[in-house]
Amino acid sequence: MWVGREVGGAMERVDLEFWGVSVRVRKRWVLEGAQGGVKSGEVLGLMGPSGSGKTTLLTALAGQVPRAKGVHLEGRIAGNGRPVREAAPRVAFVPQEDLLFSNLTVRETLETSAALRLPRGTSRAARAEAVEGLLGKLGLRQCADSRVGDKKRRGISGGEKKRLALGCELLGSPALVFADEPTTGLDSYQAEKVVRVLRVLADAGHTVVLTIHQPRGAIFGMLDRLALLSQGRLIFSGPAKDAAGFLATCPGGPGSVPANVNPAEFCLDQVSVDQDSPEEERATLAHVNEVANAFAKGPLWKREPPAWAEAEQDGQGRDENGKRKSRGHEGAGRLKQLRVLFGRAWRQAIRDKQNNKVRAMSNLMSAVIFGTVFHKMGRRQTSIQDRQGLLQVAAINTAMASLMKTLGVFPKERVLVNRDRSNGAYGVAPYFVSKLAAELPVSAAFPLIFGAVVYPMCGLDPTPAKLGRFLGSVTLESFCSAALGMCVGSIAPSPEAAFAMGPAVMVIFIVFGGYYVNEENVPRLLRGLPRASLIKWAFQALLVNEMRGLTFEQRPDHPTDLTTGEQALERLGFHTEDVNECAKAQLKLLAGFYGVCYYLLASNKSRFIEPAEPSAGGAPSARA
Repeated sequence: MWVGREVGGAMERVDLEFWGVSVRVRKRWVLEGAQGGVKSGEVLGLMGPSGSGKTTLLTALAGQVPRAKGVHLEGRIAGNGRPVREAAPRVAFVPQEDLLFSNLTVRETLETSAALRLPRGTSRAARAEAVEGLLGKLGLRQCADSRVGDKKRRGISGGEKKRLALGCELLGSPALVFADEPTTGLDSYQAEKVVRVLRVLADAGHTVVLTIHQPRGAIFGMLDRLALLSQGRLIFSGPAKDAAGFLATCPGGPGSVPANVNPAEFCLDQVSVDQDSPEEERATLAHVNEVANAFAKGPLWKREPPAWAEAEQDGQGRDENGKRKSRGHEGAGRLKQLRVLFGRAWRQAIRDKQNNKVRAMSNLMSAVIFGTVFHKMGRRQTSIQDRQGLLQVAAINTAMASLMKTLGVFPKERVLVNRDRSNGAYGVAPYFVSKLAAELPVSAAFPLIFGAVVYPMCGLDPTPAKLGRFLGSVTLESFCSAALGMCVGSIAPSPEAAFAMGPAVMVIFIVFGGYYVNEENVPRLLRGLPRASLIKWAFQALLVNEMRGLTFEQRPDHPTDLTTGEQALERLGFHTEDVNECAKAQLKLLAGFYGVCYYLLASNKSRFIEPAEPSAGGAPSARA
């Protein structure tokens, strides 16, 4: 028996049926009137040339069409004659991109998913049994203790990552399994192994739907049903074994399927549009339209939508607000989520040895370079400017190092977290608190390394209290910069955009950091920028900490020379606040950045479109 049933509760078999499924993006229909069905224990393949609408149909059936301006979904999608979420509260959706934490092992990844997704009250022994069962069923036992890895660090293979991503979704016995291009980027052997796992799932009673591109013959033979698309239109929907014969006998077809030809390749050849020349494009497009029309007039085309069950017609199965009830089980509680997520975040942070080593060496090298340039500053008049320059570049270096590290990690992690949250695995608060609790101690080490080396090399005031305040200021600034990076990573649509936005914001903070522009000379319209600059408060804290109580040598015949550190602070406009006031301002910025990031994460939860009733007619040619 499939292990998910034993641990995640009894799995209701679900027959999936869809009619008139269409998706419009702004004014263009990218999917038109798709229909078909697949029974429990079967595999439905969505196939077609690139841009044919395969992934659009898959996301529509899985309830994963994102809510966005200009996106419209219509159609009727039923599970056992009811809305899908009522028939199957747990739906597994495996995206094309493998989103996994790179520093966890395969077993730890599944254990984390089991702890978060399985019903409350599931014993530790039952979770362990579920994980071991999945490792065996998915063929991952030999790499169970290997780290997942990523582009920077070698880990498990691409096929193993696909199966691991599938395994994370299978915990809790989902009746419906949707996989988007599970064979992309794999060689033919690994691709067949992945699809064979899906075939095993179907044989165990799951209903499986996958998009697939150019499958080998053995993979095509594992499909029970096929939905063939081209140019956003449905060309064929029915038993996979009948597809090639139908296309061969359609108007313009060859009459029969050539011998020794992969039926998948034959089907794709018949529905592809050749764009090598305008003449070829018109001819092949006309053939595709003929085939689509022939299917629409044939016996497989269903002109009437499936009727909902009586419970839905009577308004049952809905709550007092008219929303559909969920019959899904409750996962881990908040405290357990916090504990599990902290363990995941801690392992992810502490095991990132390569990145941590690079960050430590970078901070050490910066400290040595600055210490060499500003070596043993004395109390001469020129040392006043040297101190200001050193502390300014120290503040900038600390902020930029922390910002760039966060921008390199958080935008990618945000995508994974949003996916987990859309599945109800955990909430924002446990994730956010656990991430900060795990990463802050590790992140504190790098500014401390920098400060411990640069401080004595440059001959700054050796008073222990001042050294402690220096280290505390750069560490607090590092936290503020990381929080700023999380805010930018929450807003940016992609990691590349985050890398462009983050330094641009930091440059503004550097300009208003108190060294280049005096706050008294800032235009009234921009007066808020210095107060919001983390560079300004860090630089001011470092400079006030160093300058208070210092005296400088006065040159003969130079009565305008500055003799005390307080005079130098007054010239920069830093004579009003002390180090504690600067620290309070930094803490306010830190809390503000964290608050903004938390709000963005909570408000950016993936939202999906409920399908509207399909338009009358239902034929794919009905669209303009």
